[in-house]
This record gives sequence, C-alpha cells and structure tokens, in this order.
Amino acid sequence: MIAEPNGSLPTEPAEIKACCAAGYQSDVVALILGESYHPGGAALTRRLAGAVGVTDGCEVLDVASGPGSTAMLLAREFRASVLGVDLGEGAVAQANRRAADAGVAGRGTALVRFEVGDAERLPLPDASVDVVVSECALCTFPDKLAAAAEMARVVRRGGRIGITDVVLDPDRLDPELADLAGWVACLADARPVEGYQAIFSSAGLETMSVERHDQALGDMIDMIDARITALAMAKSTALADVDLASLRRRVAVARRAVADGVAGYALMVARRP
Repeated sequence: MIAEPNGSLPTEPAEIKACCAAGYQSDVVALILGESYHPGGAALTRRLAGAVGVTDGCEVLDVASGPGSTAMLLAREFRASVLGVDLGEGAVAQANRRAADAGVAGRGTALVRFEVGDAERLPLPDASVDVVVSECALCTFPDKLAAAAEMARVVRRGGRIGITDVVLDPDRLDPELADLAGWVACLADARPVEGYQAIFSSAGLETMSVERHDQALGDMIDMIDARITALAMAKSTALADVDLASLRRRVAVARRAVADGVAGYALMVARRP
C-alpha cells in the first residue's frame, strides 16, 4: 500500500483498494519484493498447500494472486487447477503471461488462469471450488469480514480456506507503521490471530489450525532492506521518486516490531462446515 504524498493513507475503502492494487503493480515494488510477494516464499506456500489439502485435480481459488507465484506453484507441484483473482489489471495480465511462459496454462488438470476481481465480491458461483488460499492479502482488505464471507461462499461444504498473513498487536504498533507501504508487508491494518479467528467465525467458518511463522516476516524485512541497499548503490532509476531515508527508517521500525513480538506471521486454516 502506497502512502499519499502527505504521508497519510486514503480512508475510503475504494481508494484503499485502488492504492494497494496500484502499489503492487509498480516496478519498484517488483524490484524490492522479487518473485514472491509474501513472507516465507515458496516453502511456506508448500506448507499452506499441505495444510489445506491441495491434491491432484483439486480446484483452488487464489485470492489476491498478484504476480501468480502461488497459483503456478500449486499447479506445477500439486497438479491443482487454479484460478487466481486480483484487483490489478496489470497484475492479472502479467500473471497470465507468466503462466503461459511456464507451461502451466491449460495443461490437463494443471490449469492456471487469472481474472480481475474484487476479494469482497468474488466473480465465482456459490460452492464452486474445493480450496481457497490467500497469502499476505487479507490484512490489506478494507472489509475483511466481507472477504472472508466471500471465501466461505465460494468454497464447497467441507472445503478449506487457508491464509498466510501478518499478525500483530495493534495496541503496541509504532504509529509510524500506520501508513506503511506494501514494501514492508502491509502492517497497517493487520490483526492479531484472535482477530482473524473472529472474522472466520463471523463468516461461518471453523478455525482448524494456526501456525506461527514469525521468522518468515523477519527474513522478508531483511531481504527488503538488502534489496533497497543494492538498488541504492546501483543508483537505480526505479528509486528516483522514493524517499530512501524514510523507507529505511520504516524498515528498521518494522524489524524492531518483529523482534519485540509486536508483529509476526501466521498460517491459518479454516473449514466450511
């Protein structure tokens, strides 16, 4: 999520969603985050797939699919049929190109495709998929309950919903992180584990398991810091409009939040009864 020029975040839900979509499609975010836009990378995606029971031929929805890394991994390694939905038109176009280049678009049961769609109004019929996954995204949705309710609506009875996401203690969050850009894991509107569980419950879902992966968030922050340093040393033009001092200060504050136990990362699985 990109802060407005005065450092404040937009407050209207539509503006917040547009801001996030634009931010994650920017060249500088791609340079800083690399192929995986979430902590834990491919290893944690594999762990998530196992936790929700993705198997050969399983129909999976990836909500806020971004550049498509999660969806393509599920197709390649688990032989799943995956639909990725993302609000960013550019991200969807890029993900479809990547799937075609990787040979996972339209190959038997390992079919991957991406569509533009809002997580709070998913473009799918009721009970149409076996599994829903979403990585480091629910924390960015303005109406988290609506998004969870939509996930519950589209998954079949007995199906599972798995997320990996930032978790935090909002009462201890440094005010400087309240307008933090998506470059540093979207801490601004994340919730504690209990908060996500309450959202699942309100959407009619049963929480099955919770795993903490706090180190994954710390590692991602370190990676972001290293990439910023490398880009700065290379005098990358992608950083021409970026306030490096402010960005580095926020990275340091985010690192301290993880070290102090204020922020972390969790894998959570829920089931539609």
